[in-house]
Amino acid sequence: MQYTYQTKGTCSSQIILDVENGIVNDVRFVGGCNGNTKGISSLVKGMKVEDVIARCEGIRCGMKPTSCPDQLAQALKATQN
Repeated sequence: MQYTYQTKGTCSSQIILDVENGIVNDVRFVGGCNGNTKGISSLVKGMKVEDVIARCEGIRCGMKPTSCPDQLAQALKATQN
């Protein structure tokens, strides 16, 4: 199922997710650091949602209280509600 998440506090403005049966099929970031967001997307493809959340939640970008990986974790948490 496809989900769209509006990010908060990052250079990316949106994350578009495809999640089925607790597995991340696809992640696309709108905006952000192109190479980094493509890398994150590639690395998490095929992973269990809970594993991505465990690895990415709490990561900060410089002095910001969040990051694109942290926002991905928040987006995935929102898909579980």
